[in-house]
Amino acid sequence: MPQYTAPLRDMQFVLHEVLDVENAYKEMPRHAEIGRELIDQVLEEGGKFCAEVLFPLNRSGDEEGCVRAPDGSVRTPQGFKEAWQAFTAAGWPALSCDPAFGGQGLPHTVQTAMQEMMNACNQAFTMYPGLTHGAYNALLAHGTLEQKATYLPKMVSGEWTGTMCLTEPHCGTDLGLLRSRAEPQADGSYRISGTKIFISSGEHDLSANIVHLVLARLPDAPAGTKGISLFIVPKFVPNADGTPGARNAVLCARLENKMGIHANATAEMQFDGATGWMVGEPNKGLNAMFVMMNGARLGVGMQSLGLMETAYQMSAAYAKERLQMRSLTGVKAPDKPADPIIVHPDVRRMLLTQRAYLEGGRALAYWVALLLDRHEHHEDEDVRKESLDLVALLTPVVKAFTTDNGFQSAVLAQQVFGGHGFIRETGIEQYVRDARINMIYEGTNTIQALDLLGRKVMGDGGAKLRKFGEMIRSLVEEEGTNDDMAEFVNPLADLAAKFEKLSMELGMKAFGNQDEAGAAAVDYLRIVGHVVLSYLWVKMAKVALAHPDDDFYKSKLAVARFYFAKLQPETAALMRTARAGAAPLMALEADLF
Repeated sequence: MPQYTAPLRDMQFVLHEVLDVENAYKEMPRHAEIGRELIDQVLEEGGKFCAEVLFPLNRSGDEEGCVRAPDGSVRTPQGFKEAWQAFTAAGWPALSCDPAFGGQGLPHTVQTAMQEMMNACNQAFTMYPGLTHGAYNALLAHGTLEQKATYLPKMVSGEWTGTMCLTEPHCGTDLGLLRSRAEPQADGSYRISGTKIFISSGEHDLSANIVHLVLARLPDAPAGTKGISLFIVPKFVPNADGTPGARNAVLCARLENKMGIHANATAEMQFDGATGWMVGEPNKGLNAMFVMMNGARLGVGMQSLGLMETAYQMSAAYAKERLQMRSLTGVKAPDKPADPIIVHPDVRRMLLTQRAYLEGGRALAYWVALLLDRHEHHEDEDVRKESLDLVALLTPVVKAFTTDNGFQSAVLAQQVFGGHGFIRETGIEQYVRDARINMIYEGTNTIQALDLLGRKVMGDGGAKLRKFGEMIRSLVEEEGTNDDMAEFVNPLADLAAKFEKLSMELGMKAFGNQDEAGAAAVDYLRIVGHVVLSYLWVKMAKVALAHPDDDFYKSKLAVARFYFAKLQPETAALMRTARAGAAPLMALEADLF
């Protein structure tokens, strides 16, 4: 049966020993008083809530799913509404939100760690507050004072939830093809008409109101992405006193029949002259929506990170219990008819692969969260700008590299279970199904790769990448004379040098033919992922080496050694395929496929 224990010790290792967040917060006036004791207490309580309230609903929610009634209303699975009430009563939606709107004002790093545990226990449930938090961020950045006063306190408290309505039946990533219309009204509002599909949390019974953020075109809008505006379209139009008022002309026409995340209501939403209000400036809706989209991409990475943790816990426990054959080097459990399968090298490969990507991914996610905190609250303007540059560079890596690894890890966990992993009884197959969507939504991983290489690297002539390269060189120089660190530092230094050369080559090739960038982008992003993970594993190994007699740190070093020996070498093949160019892909005429 599925099981989960919050990995508090490893979370504390990353937060306090690798990132040293307590000292980092001292340079941020808003968070200067936040210390380790408070962080650990919040995460301990959060872990209990997730394990005791959310986790038990994960499998039942998957089996029951959401149900749409003929009137368009949607019922979430049994227990979800009560869990939402407990979630909001405990104040969890407000963890990192602005105190001006009822939030607790804690750092993004604490919120991110909480997100990991929530996703580990119930990804489908976590999407409801996740989308709400994204809508909150968009309105916080671009809403008017009146809009903020009307919507943000209710969204922070969890009384109201939010969505992001971009995709239409004929267009997904290419929002320039968007057709939804917004007709201006004399009172300053707009009539929104159109159909949106794949809308996560689009309709449900958890909250008193649902605040849809909708992309649509004004009548005189220019074509393409330069003619898109953003609108607030609530399910119920708020009364003057802030309570939900008249039902708006927005309806859930159907729920998607999906492979996974059954307990989240993925809806087709129809807007039939619904009342809406513009967010930000006309024809600049993407600027406002990107606040939500970038946050969502980081959030999707956290979804896979959470799934990895639970899948690893389940498969590691199973490998210690499942008896099958004898060890190749002799009997290891003479009191039993066979040895547990964890004695077999390839089972260990599958478990260590999961663990290396999981623990490296956790360090990456928490680091990016800390960079967000620095961008928003650090006293030094230069630090704020540099932090934002790194967040921009790393966001597609968190989204794509982590979700690719998350799906691979879920499949490996299923493989550890063997035939028992293919049946529903053990529960591991749900994690494979749920993990698959994370590679697709919020911009497919191929789109993330194109964004990384085309915009984040080539777009500024490699400036952001060079800043990260300087961080790597500094770490290599700092630890280069430490013999104990050589087994970790040398692979990082070697990869970084080869990667720098590859980046220059691809830039020159793409300058002459953009298809060269498109052909190399997916391989390139995975290489970048390994460069970043290598950097972080060096930092984690450095901490672990200072505690040679402690089992926790011994395990950390063992996983680090596995990563550099068995996973990082994948980059050699990726560099070769990235250099192969566009010709092998583009030579065949389309009619011959």
